Amino acid sequence: MLPQENRIRQSRDFSKVYRHGQKVVSKHLVLRALAHPQAEPSGGEHSLLGHPPLPPARIGITVSQKVSKRAVVRNRLKRQVRAALRGLLPQLEPGSWIVINLRPEAVQCEYAEILRELEELLTKLEVIHGHS
Repeated sequence: MLPQENRIRQSRDFSKVYRHGQKVVSKHLVLRALAHPQAEPSGGEHSLLGHPPLPPARIGITVSQKVSKRAVVRNRLKRQVRAALRGLLPQLEPGSWIVINLRPEAVQCEYAEILRELEELLTKLEVIHGHS
């Protein structure tokens, strides 16, 4: 599981990313990212410059029934994506919102391929620290 503060759960938040976010596509994944949406900063702390710190990156994962009618398959895919994200979470830009959609081709995809595509797409969207 992703930590609570790193999850997008409400429909209006998903909609905001779908409407205003950038989109990149690969063979197995579709990523949309919204950089620093007008969200309330978490906590009352301030950085050294006096600005409130940005909230942590938030992520939502969707797997439609078009991918597979079987919930077992959809849940396995979501677990694989969450596992890949756990390692990438510290590198994500604070304040960014990311929605990950899996495509039907992802059913035959291996974990290593999902991880590689995820890193590649996050770099394209420039939401990973140290992107080039």
